[in-house]
Amino acid sequence: MLMTSETRIRTGGQILVDQLLNHGADTGFCVPGESYLEVLDALYDVRDRFRLINARHEAGAANMAEAHGKLTGRPGIAMVTRGPGACHAAIGVHIAQQDSTPMILLVGQIARGTTDREAFQEIDYRAMFGPIAKWVTQIEDPTRIPEYMARAFRVATSGRPGPVVIALPEDMLTERARVADAPAYAPTRAALSPQGRTNIGEALKQAERPLILVGGSGWDDAACAGITRFAERNGIPVTCSFRRQDIVSNRSPVYAGDFGTSTGPALIARLREADLLLVIGARLGEMTTKTYEAITPPDPGLRLVHLHPDPDEIGRVYSPEIGLACAPAEAAAALADLNLGRTDDWAGWTEGLRAEYLSDTTPPETAAWKLDMDVAVGELRTRLPEDAIVTLDAGNHTGWAQRYLRFGRPGRELGSTCGAMGYSVPVAVAASLGHPGRCVVAFVGDGGFQMSGAELATAAHYGATPIIILVNNGTYGTIRMHQEREHPERVSGTDLSATDFCRVAEGLGAHAEQVTRTEDFGPAFERARASGRAALIELITEPEQISTRTTITKLRESARLRQSVEGGCS
Repeated sequence: MLMTSETRIRTGGQILVDQLLNHGADTGFCVPGESYLEVLDALYDVRDRFRLINARHEAGAANMAEAHGKLTGRPGIAMVTRGPGACHAAIGVHIAQQDSTPMILLVGQIARGTTDREAFQEIDYRAMFGPIAKWVTQIEDPTRIPEYMARAFRVATSGRPGPVVIALPEDMLTERARVADAPAYAPTRAALSPQGRTNIGEALKQAERPLILVGGSGWDDAACAGITRFAERNGIPVTCSFRRQDIVSNRSPVYAGDFGTSTGPALIARLREADLLLVIGARLGEMTTKTYEAITPPDPGLRLVHLHPDPDEIGRVYSPEIGLACAPAEAAAALADLNLGRTDDWAGWTEGLRAEYLSDTTPPETAAWKLDMDVAVGELRTRLPEDAIVTLDAGNHTGWAQRYLRFGRPGRELGSTCGAMGYSVPVAVAASLGHPGRCVVAFVGDGGFQMSGAELATAAHYGATPIIILVNNGTYGTIRMHQEREHPERVSGTDLSATDFCRVAEGLGAHAEQVTRTEDFGPAFERARASGRAALIELITEPEQISTRTTITKLRESARLRQSVEGGCS
C-alpha cells in the first residue's frame, strides 16, 4: 500500500515542511541553525517545490520574508535559530506588524526538557514577541503541527494581516508521529454590506470637497484597479498613506499625493479644506497624520468615513461618523461601479489638487548642486519601466524617490512604515528573486547600507539583479536634520566616516560605480541595468542638500530665529 502523508510516520520537521507546502508556501528565507536541522533536512527532500534562500543575517532573512509577504499577499516565511537568531530577526517582525504584512517566523528552540534552566540561547518567545506579533506560540507536540500551522497561516492573513511567531523545540522536530495534514487555509476577511455601501454613497453625495485616503495592506492588483475606477468615475481626488503610493497610479487624473515624509504644504492645506474624508485600509497613524496634527484626535474636524479590516482600529484614535470593518479588496470591489452623479460638482476641487501635485513633483530642469538629487531622480523617473519595483530604506534620501517617482501597478513601492534602517537592500534582493527579469531599484543611505549591504552576497549567490542607489552624504541625514533644527551647529554622533562602497560591492559580487555629477547618473544607471548582475551606484552628495525641501543652512537660520524669539520672551 502506498503510504500518504496521512498514514505514514514522519518526523516533526517533515510534518512541518508538508504543512508549508500544503498551504501554498514555495519560498523561505533563513540563516541556518542547529536548532532546526530537521526542518532543513526535510526541505532537502522537497527542494524542487520549495526554494530556500539563506541570507547573510537574520534581520536580512526576516526583511526578505516580509517583502515576500507584501508582494504576494501570502505569509512570507522566515526561519532562524534560537536566542541571537531570533533577536536579530525581531526587526522584521516589528516591520510586519506596523506594515500589516502577513509573515510567519519559525524559530528553532531549546529541547523541551531543558526549559527554565537558562539553557544555551534560551528565550521565552511568547514574552519576547508578544507585543509585536499577532500570535506567538510554541509547538510541544508534533501531532499538533498541522493544527498550529493552519492557524498560523489564517491568523497572518485574516483581518488586519501581520506576523506570527512559532517556536519549534529541537527535540519535538526529531520526534516521529502519525498525523493527518490540515486542509489548506483560507483567510477570513470582512466584506462591505449593501447597507454599508449605501451609507458611504449617501455621505459622499452630501460632500462638497470629498477626499479619499487609501493605505494599509491587502491591495492586490484587482483591488487597486477597483478603487481607481471608483475614484475616476466620480472625479474624487485620491491620496495615500505613508509609503502606499502604488495603490492608485500616480498618473491618474484623480491622484493628488501622499501623506508621508515628503508631503507638500499645499496637500496639508487641502486636507484641512476637505469636508469629508473616506479612509480605506489606512490606520491614520503618526506618519500619515503628521504626528496627529494634520488631523486632530479624537474629533477629526470633518466627516470621517473609516473602513479598516480590523474593527478595533476604527475609533482607536479618531472618531468616525461611519466606521466599518472591511478589507480593502472587498471595499474596492463593492465601490468600483458606484456612480454618485456629482462628478461635475467636484471637478474644480479635484483638478486643483491634481495641479498642485504635478507642480510639487516636477523636478527642476537645471542642477543647483554638483550632484542634484532633484534632477537625478527626475532622470530616473524617465528610465524606470512601468513594472519596476522600488524599495526604500529609512532616511531623508528616500524623500526624493517618494516625491519625484511615479508609482502604480504593476509597479510596486516597498518601504518600511516604521522607519527601519537596513531594510531596502535585503528587500530588493527578495523582490528580484521573486520577479526575475523585472527592474528592481533600492534607495539606501550610507548608514543604512552598512547595516545590511552584505545581502548583496545573497544576490550574487542566487543570481538576483537589484540596482542599489546608495546616497552617500557622510552623515545620518534624518537625525542630522533634526539635530540642526533643535541644536544648530552642535553636530554630535551623526557623522559617518568614508567607506569605499564600490570596493565593498565588488567584493560581494556586484557591479559598482561612483557618480559625483548629475549628468553622469543616467548613463551609470543604464550600465548597471545592462550588467546582468546585482549593481551598486554610489551617489556622492553634499550634507547641505539635507532633504527635498530644505538645507542645513536654512535649518540653522530658522533655529537661530526661533531661539532669539524664545530668548526675548524669557
